[in-house]
Amino acid sequence: MRNCCRVGRLVVLATLTLPGPARVESAQLSSESSARANPVLEWNQVFIETLIATSTANSSSQRLGAIVHTAMFDAYNGIDQRYTPIFVCTTAPNGASRGAAVVAAAYTALVGLFPSQQPSLDLRYTASLAVLSEECEQSGQSNKHRRSCAERIERGVTWGTEVALAVLGWRANDGFTASYPPFAGGTAVGQWRPVPPATAMSAQGLAFTDPFVLVNNAQFRPEPPRGLGSSTYTRDFNRVKSLGRKTGSTRTDDQTALAPFWEGNASVHWNQAANQIARANDLSMADSNRLLAVLNIAMADTAITVWSAKRYYGENSIEVTWRPATSIPLADTDGNPETAPDPGWLPLVTTPSHPEYPAGHPSLNGAAATVLLTYFRNRQAFTLTTNGQPSRTYASIRQARSDGNDARVWGGMHYPSTVDISDDLGEAIAKYVNRHSMTRLRRRE
Repeated sequence: MRNCCRVGRLVVLATLTLPGPARVESAQLSSESSARANPVLEWNQVFIETLIATSTANSSSQRLGAIVHTAMFDAYNGIDQRYTPIFVCTTAPNGASRGAAVVAAAYTALVGLFPSQQPSLDLRYTASLAVLSEECEQSGQSNKHRRSCAERIERGVTWGTEVALAVLGWRANDGFTASYPPFAGGTAVGQWRPVPPATAMSAQGLAFTDPFVLVNNAQFRPEPPRGLGSSTYTRDFNRVKSLGRKTGSTRTDDQTALAPFWEGNASVHWNQAANQIARANDLSMADSNRLLAVLNIAMADTAITVWSAKRYYGENSIEVTWRPATSIPLADTDGNPETAPDPGWLPLVTTPSHPEYPAGHPSLNGAAATVLLTYFRNRQAFTLTTNGQPSRTYASIRQARSDGNDARVWGGMHYPSTVDISDDLGEAIAKYVNRHSMTRLRRRE
């Protein structure tokens, strides 16, 4: 486990122009029923909308989601101490509003990560606190009660802001934004090389980013990929060659539509699913807080693990990490008599510029679906969106996971065995995060 940060005097890493203190909800008013505001779900939705509005790359989004939800989790948990903290171990001031702390933590983290979005975030922030204030004031009519509401909001806002700044400070030098020499793989048979017009590995910093909960980025590194002469590679090659080609494919029309849909942002998709399912199941603020923290941290540590493995195996000239867009035209060089070249073969979906093994999206599908299936039954209704694509409504968590994984083969980007291994990898990391972090505290009798 990571060392806790004690919130105190903090070095502010970015200048945040925060709206003035607003009115607040009561810190301990009644139960967290569905009739009341749930700032955790509200600000998770703000996070989703911010990713969409900024067209944030998938490879950046999981880290951002983990930062935002770490801040929200520790801010809430510092008041309602049910679980071990993720990073900030200090307790909040007495009487601080849980709702206001969550709002301030989310807002502060999002402004720090998306400074261009501050005007719209300011509006959401003010509106959120106004709702909490109104709920508080409706529970009592005296001037003393109103003053108590204002004090609680102020304490909650101060606490949530401090927690978020501490989390932003923790992640400011986590390796993601450091400068690294461009990596272009190699030209050995089977080795990854960029597919033109790309010239180097994209999002390479993720390969060197510190995990949030895992011990290190190699803790769950998968075994080396299959060899060129193996029967697994032969099956992989021929299946993606047939299904993943841009024209003349054996795909169905629906499979052809699903491939670009699931190329969309995995953090958007799975946070949309989690948010809608949590609302439909009337999840409390406390349970929503842990669900979304586990979801986003599991996805972040999965992405970090996968990119580290991509970089590690992609550097090795004897490992098979080349993409179908490379392997199929050059099959006459692979020494496998069961693979025939097709010089004009093109994938349905543009090939991402990083090694094929392991696979990013399937690993994230495995991680996210595992978290959701830990909390909920499989049969759930939710609607997912991808920019430029028709929305998709699902009635099953497992069906969404399956479509998202198969889409990587239908799109011509990955081999089937890579997809399976990567999904399993994400599932293992999600289970580890769920079991080894944010663990329930034993209350004293």
